[in-house]
Amino acid sequence: MPYRFLRFPGGKCKAVTLSYDDGARQDMKFLEIINRYGLKCTFNINSSRMLAGKGISVNQARQMLASGHEIAVHGAEHLANGLLSPLDGIREVLHCREELEQAFGMIIRGMAYPDSGITCFANTAEYENIRRYLQDLGIAYSRTLKGDNDSFELPADWHAWMPTCHHANPKLAEYMESFLNIDLETQYISRRYSRLFYIWGHSFEFDRQNNWDLLDRIGETLGGREDIWYATNIEICDYVNAWHSLRRSADGKIVYNPTVTDIWFAEVSAAMEMKEYCIRAGETLHIG
Repeated sequence: MPYRFLRFPGGKCKAVTLSYDDGARQDMKFLEIINRYGLKCTFNINSSRMLAGKGISVNQARQMLASGHEIAVHGAEHLANGLLSPLDGIREVLHCREELEQAFGMIIRGMAYPDSGITCFANTAEYENIRRYLQDLGIAYSRTLKGDNDSFELPADWHAWMPTCHHANPKLAEYMESFLNIDLETQYISRRYSRLFYIWGHSFEFDRQNNWDLLDRIGETLGGREDIWYATNIEICDYVNAWHSLRRSADGKIVYNPTVTDIWFAEVSAAMEMKEYCIRAGETLHIG
């Protein structure tokens, strides 16, 4: 079997996720709009600012969780990891995670880098060290920025997760059209992997630019489609890692799923025939 491809839940080949920063008061209007279209978002919150009454309240953030969205780390005080010494960076992330977990009574494992994040470095900070301490602090992924592109690929490095684009990118409409028009059946065999469209930004930007209609256009274009999986960042991260956890026999014909997640995948035979499978949690599957 020359190619094996991940498929999202339900065997879907496409996924959409949003990631919005800072816990601004405008998040509640943003939440109302994206809920209307069935989109899923990860809200990245500065814990100390929230607890000091700056931005959304704890109760408002609980409405996000109740709607199926994710709360993630964004630094207690919104300080860039790349500009902090390792000790200060650890303190900033750990403090934020602890405050969020205490506020919501749940485990918080996601993150978006605050400010300039890992785009510039000082005070002996370097990316490999940051990635190492984020892993040690139990952060499963961290979103970065400044690399907009329309490859729609899943990250090779979860701690340098590059989104598709900011919502203000002038090519947003072009990217959305390109994403929706992808038909794996017409792709060259090695390019029949699943695609992800990932938008990020700040809800207060819609107020500043007076363009909330843009968010409606995003929802109308990407939302409510049966062939798309709408998921938070942590849901995508956990699902992909579960897919990577599948165990195979030496000849590839026996597959075991050791996780608690049902996983979909596609196999391409030597005759270039595509077949899709679902392997249930704990199941052993014999292929062919």
